[in-house]
Amino acid sequence: MSFSEKPVLSGEKTLLRPFTPDDVPVMTQILNDPEVLRLTGSPDEELGPERLRSWYGTRNDQPDRLDLGVVDRATGELVGEAVLHEWDRHNHNCVFRILIGPRGRDRGLGTEATRLIVGHAFEQLALHRVSLYVFAFNHRARRAYEKAGFVAEGTERQTLLQGGEWIDAVRMSVLAHEWAAHRGHPTGPTAVSSTAR
Repeated sequence: MSFSEKPVLSGEKTLLRPFTPDDVPVMTQILNDPEVLRLTGSPDEELGPERLRSWYGTRNDQPDRLDLGVVDRATGELVGEAVLHEWDRHNHNCVFRILIGPRGRDRGLGTEATRLIVGHAFEQLALHRVSLYVFAFNHRARRAYEKAGFVAEGTERQTLLQGGEWIDAVRMSVLAHEWAAHRGHPTGPTAVSSTAR
């Protein structure tokens, strides 16, 4: 098992691929989008091109994490990122995160990208567990995670101070035997696609 290989993962709606230097201007726009900042709990500080060029320029060299750009196959546009990180080699688990910018929202791209990279984690990297955190107000993301088979495990109380209000975070995970049973479609492919938005 190795995170050193940076694959291209292809679905019907999305393509996940390693980052290139040309992605920096698009990721700068996405990461400075007010809704992305709110949903990820990021500070309201401008992320400049130089800082992001340094970050995305080294993602493909990281042996302990996988950062892939999410591309909308219909337009060829980069619309976000999907990441496996915080790899615990001994216990065969990692943390997943995803963000989708404004040009990729509300069309099922995030759900499919989640299924692609989590499927890779179980089927190619032989992980046992993939977990994530989602803020309690981010209902759209939580629905996407549930559609891909993530199960809520518990609530971390008041982890984010945003707009003068304390926000809870929900911990979710999916295990290898669960993924093997449903492959990211816990209610069946027909039921999931009929409710996808």
